[in-house]
Amino acid sequence: MTAEGKALKEGYQWEAKAQWRRPPLKDELSVSVCFFFGTKRKADLDNFNKLWADSLTGIVYEDDSQIAELHLYRAYDKQKPRIEITVSSHASLRPQKAAVQKQSRLGAL
Repeated sequence: MTAEGKALKEGYQWEAKAQWRRPPLKDELSVSVCFFFGTKRKADLDNFNKLWADSLTGIVYEDDSQIAELHLYRAYDKQKPRIEITVSSHASLRPQKAAVQKQSRLGAL
């Protein structure tokens, strides 16, 4: 990873630690990620995926392999580019347990 990539990952981790005040989740998860870009320049969402997922490991969840469902969205906000992440338990994968949806939202990373 480049020095710029390491610095960006560290910034994501600090922001996640500031917003997530609970122990890491242990369940299978459903995650929605919205990337708010500052310009409408072409951007491949796949290229942005690995860094945020690795950054939240050990903070929001124990490991990014817990993500059973993933939704990526692109939007534009010239004034405030950011990433918004919503994490929910993925209860539908375990029908024998009560389908309780715990939902948490991280603000901008």
